[in-house]
Amino acid sequence: MNVIFTAVFLSSLLAIAICAPDRLLSSLLGGAENSVKMAITLFCIYAVWMGLSKLAEKSGLSKGMARGLKPLSKRIFKTGGAAANEALAMNISCNLLGLGGAATPYAVKAIGELEKEGNSYAQKLLFVINATSIQILPTTVIALRASAGSVSPSDIFLPSLLCTAVSTFLAVLLFVIGNKLWR
Repeated sequence: MNVIFTAVFLSSLLAIAICAPDRLLSSLLGGAENSVKMAITLFCIYAVWMGLSKLAEKSGLSKGMARGLKPLSKRIFKTGGAAANEALAMNISCNLLGLGGAATPYAVKAIGELEKEGNSYAQKLLFVINATSIQILPTTVIALRASAGSVSPSDIFLPSLLCTAVSTFLAVLLFVIGNKLWR
C-alpha cells in the first residue's frame, strides 16, 4: 500500500510541477493544513466518545448492556463468558453509534476473551461484523461533515444506515454459509 501511495503522490507532484509550478507549494501546504485539521477533529471526536465509553464502563452501564445483549451474543457468537459478553456489547454499541475507532479497543479485548474460551468462530464473526460495521447513528461522519462546513451534515444518516445494514447482513450471511460449507 505504501508503494501505491508513494507512486500516486509522486505522479501527482510531477503533474502539478509541470502543469502549474506556481501552485505546487501552496497545494502541498494546503493539503498538510487540511490533514492536520482532520486529525485534530477526529482526535476530539474519539476523545469525547472514549471518555463516555469509559464512564459507561465505570458506572456499570456496560455490564447492563452486556446483560441485555447476552441472549443475542450467546446466540450469534456462541459465547458464555461474562467478560467476553461485556466487551462484545461495548464493541457493538460503539459500532452502532458510528464510532469505529472507539470500538477497536473493545474488539481487541473481546478477541482476547474469546481466545481464552477457544471460540475461533466468534472471533471470525466479530471480525466480519467490525469490518462491515453496522451504524444506526454515523456520528463520526456527521461530525466530520459538520467540521468541513456542510450545510446539512446529517443527510448521511439514512444512506449510511441502509448501506451498513445491508453490508453487515450479507457479510454475516456469507460467513455463516461459508463456515458451514468449509467445516
